[in-house]
Amino acid sequence: MISPTRSARLLGSIALAAGLTGCGAGGGTVSVGLQEWAIVPAVATIQHGKVTFSAKNDGPEDAHELVVFRTDLGVRDLPKNAEGKVDEEGAGLTTIGEIEEFDPGKTASATFDLAPGRYVLVCNIVQDEPDGTKESHYIMGMSTEFTVK
Repeated sequence: MISPTRSARLLGSIALAAGLTGCGAGGGTVSVGLQEWAIVPAVATIQHGKVTFSAKNDGPEDAHELVVFRTDLGVRDLPKNAEGKVDEEGAGLTTIGEIEEFDPGKTASATFDLAPGRYVLVCNIVQDEPDGTKESHYIMGMSTEFTVK
C-alpha cells in the first residue's frame, strides 16, 4: 500500500511530466471547411510544428482543394494569372503544399511542418463554365489568413 504522502508525490510527478510534454509539443490538427465561396478553419492560429489540415468539402456543388502558402502579402493580394489562379511560384509566396482537388461531401487531409509565420489558405481551382467563362475559386473568395506561432 502506498502512503498518502507518497501517492501525492507520485501524482505530482506524473502531472509535471505531462505538463512538460505538452509545453514542448506544437502543431496539431486544424479542421477546415471548404464551401462555395469560403475557406473556414476551426481556428485561425496554431503552434508551430507538424500541422494536419483536415479539410471537408461542404460544396454544395464544386470540387475544391486546399493550398497552403507562406507569405506576408495580403490575402487578396497574391500574384495571379489572367484566369485568376494564384501563381504558386509568384513573388512573395512560398508554396508549402496542398490537398489535391476532391469532391463535395468528402474529407481529405495533409500534414506539413510549419514554422512560425503568416500563411494563406487558398482554393486555387479555375473551372470552365458552360458560357465559356472561367471561374476562379480564389477570386470568388476562397482564401483566408492563418497564423502559426
